[in-house]
Amino acid sequence: MKFQRKKKEKIDISMTPMIDVVFLLLIFFMVTTTFSRQTEVNIKLPEAEGTEAKDYPKTVSLVIDANGIYSLIGDDNLPHQLINQTRDGLKQELSKLAEHSKDLPFVINAADETPNKAVMTALDIAGQVGFSHITFATVKPSD
Repeated sequence: MKFQRKKKEKIDISMTPMIDVVFLLLIFFMVTTTFSRQTEVNIKLPEAEGTEAKDYPKTVSLVIDANGIYSLIGDDNLPHQLINQTRDGLKQELSKLAEHSKDLPFVINAADETPNKAVMTALDIAGQVGFSHITFATVKPSD
């Protein structure tokens, strides 16, 4: 007895529904994604080599030592250590200075071993209280 084989149906996979789903997912993720912009402090970093900076008659100078202790240089050119070394204390002192010297250059003198957190805190607070000309004190490299 001879059996007849059934004809095999040709299997065809349609890619159209899969492409539709992928495009819908792409559109969904594009619409629901939030783009956040980090806050920035606009500063001009000085070069270590080159000409010396202009000599301003008066600047606001903040000294940060290797332990992260803040001191402001007064009119007598001597550093005066802040009584309150917290973030709020620094903000309060810089706010007082910013009331009448906001347009003066704000110079940060930081030691080599100063923690980055202390320097970034000073930069952040100086920008918040309104100083716009922020720079770092540097020395020429020794040959």
